[in-house]
Amino acid sequence: MCSHSHDPHILCPDCDLLVTLPALQYGQKASCPRCKSTLTTRWKEPRKRPLGYALCALFMLVLANMFSFVNMNVKGLTSQITLIQIPQVLVADDYASMASLFMIVVQLIPAFCMLAIVILCGRAPLPRAWKIRIAWILFHLKPWCMVEIFLAGVLVSFVKLIAYGEVGIGTSFIPYVLFCLLQVRAFQCTDRYWLWNQAAPTPTIAQPLHVGQSGLSQGLRSCECCMAILPAKQSVCPRCTSKGHARKRYSLQWTMALLVTSLMLYIPANLMPIMITQSLGTKMTSTIMAGVVFLWGEGSYPIAMVIFIASIMVPSLKMLAIAWLCWDAQSRKRVDRERQHVIYEVVELVGRWSMIDVFVIAVLSALVRMGQLMSIYPDIGALLFALVVILTMFAATTFDPRLIWDRSGTFDNKEQRDGGK
Repeated sequence: MCSHSHDPHILCPDCDLLVTLPALQYGQKASCPRCKSTLTTRWKEPRKRPLGYALCALFMLVLANMFSFVNMNVKGLTSQITLIQIPQVLVADDYASMASLFMIVVQLIPAFCMLAIVILCGRAPLPRAWKIRIAWILFHLKPWCMVEIFLAGVLVSFVKLIAYGEVGIGTSFIPYVLFCLLQVRAFQCTDRYWLWNQAAPTPTIAQPLHVGQSGLSQGLRSCECCMAILPAKQSVCPRCTSKGHARKRYSLQWTMALLVTSLMLYIPANLMPIMITQSLGTKMTSTIMAGVVFLWGEGSYPIAMVIFIASIMVPSLKMLAIAWLCWDAQSRKRVDRERQHVIYEVVELVGRWSMIDVFVIAVLSALVRMGQLMSIYPDIGALLFALVVILTMFAATTFDPRLIWDRSGTFDNKEQRDGGK
C-alpha cells in the first residue's frame, strides 16, 4: 500500500455538498459545514495506531474464547459457560437462527473487521484488488459489529440472575471487555478517507468543480464505498469497483417496504413470549414488557429503564422517525433540514441497541441450565424481535439521507464553502 496524491475536494456522503478539505493538524477533524457530518480526521501515526489496536483486539478475542465467561451458583448447583457454548445451547434448543446471529455479529464480523484493519494498515503482501475488496467489505460490515451491545446484555443478565443465586465472571470476561474497548478504538482510528487514498489513487474529474453546491446539480456523485467523486452517469467506481448512482435507486420504496414488514413483525414480537422460565417443574412465559415489569418490581430501576428504552421505545420511535423521513423526502413542504438530518443520525446510531434484549435471552438460556430446579429457554418472540431490529437497521441503511437536502438549494455562505474544522 503506497501513498497517492489526492484531490482535496470531497462530496459529503450525507448531504451531497461539495467541500474543499482544509489543512488539518493532528487530532483535528473536517466536518461538513452544512450537515456537520465528520468527513475525515487526521490521526498521528494513522497506520500504526489502528494496526496496534486491531492486533491487541484479536489477541484478546482468542483469550476470551479459551476460558469460562460467566458462572452462576444456585443452592449448591454451579453452572458456567464459555462464549462458544452460547450458540451451541441455542442450536440444541432448535434456535439455530439466533445462534447464527450471535456468532455473526458478536464474534465473526468483529474478528473479520479487526483482521481487515491489520491487513490494510499492516501493508500485507496481497494484490491491490484483494485489498480494495477487503476495504469494501470492512466498511459495509462495520455497523453490524455488536460487541458492546452484547456486553450490555451480559450486565443486564447479571441483574436478572442475582435474584436467583450468585453470579460471577470467568477468566474470559475481562479479555472480552478489553476486546470491546480495543475494537472501538481501532475503528475510531481507522479513517475511511485516508485509507482509501492510500489504497488507490483518486479518480480524476475533467470538469470544473464548484465548491458550495451539491454534486447532483453539477452532474457528480460520491462513491458510497470509497468517497471518490465521479460523474453522475458513471455507475462503476474505477477505484473500488463498486456500483452506484447519484442517489440510491428506489430508496424510499425499499425503506418503506422494510419498514412495513418490521411493523408487521413488531406487534407479535411484543405479544408473544420471548423467554420460558422453568422452575421446580413449573413453566412461566415472559414477554418483553413482562421482563421490564419484573426488573422494576425487583428494584432494578435503571436496568428496567434501559430495557424499556432499548426494546420498547427505541424500535417504536425508530419506525416512526423513518416513516417521517420518507414522507418528508417526497413532500413539498419547507422544513428544518438540519433537524431532519439529526433525526436520521440518531435513528442510525441507536437502532442497533435494541438487540440488547436478544443477547440477554441468549446469555440466560445458555447459563441457566439446572434441570428441574431452574432452566431458561428462548421462545418465538425473541426471534421475531431480532428480525424487527435487523429489518429496521436495513431500512435505515436503504434510506438516502441526501434526499433530505435535495430541495434546500445552493449553499452560498462563503465562509462555510471552504469546508470546516
